[in-house]
Amino acid sequence: MTVTMVNPPELPEIDVYHQVAVAEGTKLVFVAGQVAWETERDLAAQVEQAYVNVAAALAAAGGTFDDVAKLTVYAVDWTPDKMPALLDGIARGSAKIGTTAKPPATLIGVAALDVPEHLVEVEVTAVL
Repeated sequence: MTVTMVNPPELPEIDVYHQVAVAEGTKLVFVAGQVAWETERDLAAQVEQAYVNVAAALAAAGGTFDDVAKLTVYAVDWTPDKMPALLDGIARGSAKIGTTAKPPATLIGVAALDVPEHLVEVEVTAVL
């Protein structure tokens, strides 16, 4: 593995991600934001599919989700009450692709994505 996850004792420990990723490797992989093209308008299902799509993109580059150094999630019309659905989608997607990785993550609420049916988009940077 080229990415080591760290939670410095001075920072809060968050269940769903680590505060720091220390990456060592020779190849950076930037995966464009992934959405769920054929999934119903359900946040958890779309997050799950976006994770599966990210894993496929990483595999094409010779990597896995365990190589992810940074994850960014864009969520349409974000409100805190949507967190359980988001976390459910992350758990389902992670289980489907067989990872327990929790890279540093940023969640950004946006007004809209490319089409009205898309509720979430996930992009990553990985180091191989």
